[in-house]
Amino acid sequence: MKKILLVEDDHRLSQSVAAALEKDGYTCVPAYDGQMALKAFQQDTYHLVLLDLNLPKMNGIDLCDRFRHMNPGIPILVITAFGDIDSKMEAFETGADDYLVKPFHLKELQAKVKVFLKRAEQPAAAEPILQLADIRLDPNKKVAIREGKEIHLTPKEYSLLEYMLRHKKRIISKDELAMNLWDANYGVTHNTIEVYINFLRNKIDKDFEKKLILTKPGFGYYLNDQRDEL
Repeated sequence: MKKILLVEDDHRLSQSVAAALEKDGYTCVPAYDGQMALKAFQQDTYHLVLLDLNLPKMNGIDLCDRFRHMNPGIPILVITAFGDIDSKMEAFETGADDYLVKPFHLKELQAKVKVFLKRAEQPAAAEPILQLADIRLDPNKKVAIREGKEIHLTPKEYSLLEYMLRHKKRIISKDELAMNLWDANYGVTHNTIEVYINFLRNKIDKDFEKKLILTKPGFGYYLNDQRDEL
């Protein structure tokens, strides 16, 4: 039976969410503050985390970061009243996989949980290494390496680099990136895309002589190991 860590300080909401998910056949372990959640995560194995951001004793962003480093593959779904774009970006940057703003319909939450858990249980076939110039990305280990040095990426940065490597030497518009890499309910803007491209550039290009992420003004971005314009 799949086990879910439910980190929510509102006892009534926690009970409602747990009841709905337990009807779907999952086991929910409640945690009502950050320290309680961290202790539970350290002491047991979970298949998914539902995480509020506004928590006593340790905030959800710090928890998300700790969870992600302790278990890089676990799905983390944020459930919070913070619906502003900055909170969403901070959560995704820290390692959240999805973001649901309160108030939400339990059926929507149940559907998201089902998708994440079904995806996690499917054994992934070994995929070939993606490479351009001196950067290598291993889709099986979720690792990026440039000039022999591992580059630590957040899940969203990794997804962005993977998508660009799979479509290298082709211009990719901001709308295409938004459609393929962000949830439709996230409300991603072109500015959001620019911010994440900048995050990625700072990690894979800033300290290297050859710049791989290039811009075609008015059209989008592309990965290229040459300075030839597309």
